[in-house]
Amino acid sequence: MPSKNELQVILKKQYGINKNISQPLNIEDCEQLAAILKDYPSTVKLVNSFVSKNSDLSQNNRHYGQLRSQAEKKLKAVQAEYDKLENQIAALEQVKETLNGRKQALSDESKALEVEIEKLTVQNQNLASTVQTLTTHNDELLEANEQLKKDNKDLKNVVDQIRLRLARDTKMLLQYEDSEIRKALIRLFRWTLG
Repeated sequence: MPSKNELQVILKKQYGINKNISQPLNIEDCEQLAAILKDYPSTVKLVNSFVSKNSDLSQNNRHYGQLRSQAEKKLKAVQAEYDKLENQIAALEQVKETLNGRKQALSDESKALEVEIEKLTVQNQNLASTVQTLTTHNDELLEANEQLKKDNKDLKNVVDQIRLRLARDTKMLLQYEDSEIRKALIRLFRWTLG
């Protein structure tokens, strides 16, 4: 009869069950588990699923352990940075007068920027006026274009009426016997059709 350790080695080699998983089992449980796995392939699939999940969980544990270690290191770094900032704040309070001078300079610069903004606002208004004028001209051009389209359509209708009338009159003249008149009228009619 194999020992518990030997059974754990078999479970590890054949089915991928780590010793830390089979450790709480007694020798009879290990034997029974090996027998079940040998006789029932579907149980092997279930165990493989557990083994895979266990592997995933251990990877997650390692990952989160690394993250925790990194967070602890970062906390120490942040704490050191915090202490450093505390010292810097104390030093900055000693040079407050210098900062007040800088504040005045920034105030003057802000006023200069406001003047520049006012100039840009005037330019923007001028550009808006120009855009409005161009929009008005564009509207006028669009209106003129629409009128030209209408006039072109009317002109085409007049030309079509003239052609129709010419065709009718030519047809009437072609009924006469003189062949020279007929030939000239045919040439004229073809010319008017384009």
